[in-house]
Amino acid sequence: MHKKGFIFDLDGVIVDTAKYHFLAWKKLANSIGVDFSETQNEQLKGVSRVRSLEKILQWGNKTLSEEEFIALMAQKNEDYLSYINKMDASEILPDVSRVLDFLIEKQQAIALGSASKNATPILKKVHLLEKFEAIVDGNDVSKAKPNPEVFLIGAKLLGIAPEDCIVFEDSVAGVQAANTANMISIGIGEKSVLHEADYIFKDFTEMSQEFIEQIISGEIQKQSNSDLSINN
Repeated sequence: MHKKGFIFDLDGVIVDTAKYHFLAWKKLANSIGVDFSETQNEQLKGVSRVRSLEKILQWGNKTLSEEEFIALMAQKNEDYLSYINKMDASEILPDVSRVLDFLIEKQQAIALGSASKNATPILKKVHLLEKFEAIVDGNDVSKAKPNPEVFLIGAKLLGIAPEDCIVFEDSVAGVQAANTANMISIGIGEKSVLHEADYIFKDFTEMSQEFIEQIISGEIQKQSNSDLSINN
């Protein structure tokens, strides 16, 4: 049995909490006279809360005192938590459970690698926490994606070498982090956005069990040039 490490991002990969982040950030931005588009919101995916607020301030050409900055981050998190507190298993994205169960059946190592500081409560809400051997979230890292720290910690906790790990990501920063860590990067989303990933699927419904088996066996490996990504 070949054993690989499968590391999943949370937001936009396992559950669509990305929409709740967007709503909370948009509410915050509007409160200080800044507006931003869903296209710009792509730049906030997979990055830290601090960096996200810095980007919003740059877009609006705004400056804040340190006290105001900290207060706004806290308010954003309160708004976000008010959304996720209502989550349940119905919010798991299509075929995520099928893929997780198949990996467990094949005795593969599974970890979560997320920038979210709310990863554990979200996984509890949707009843998936027990499927992960390791959880690495925003509370465990000092460097945000595209720095590979979150995935390298995940690999270490699983006891799997980075080159034997596979990352599922919906963000550009996350894909870049996986590539920097020399892990197979699988983009979940649009090819036009995630073209740096080794392989790209719109969602897990497009991912066959044969594809996963080929990754486990080593038949499918990291692309030598990520720009040659294919959409399976």
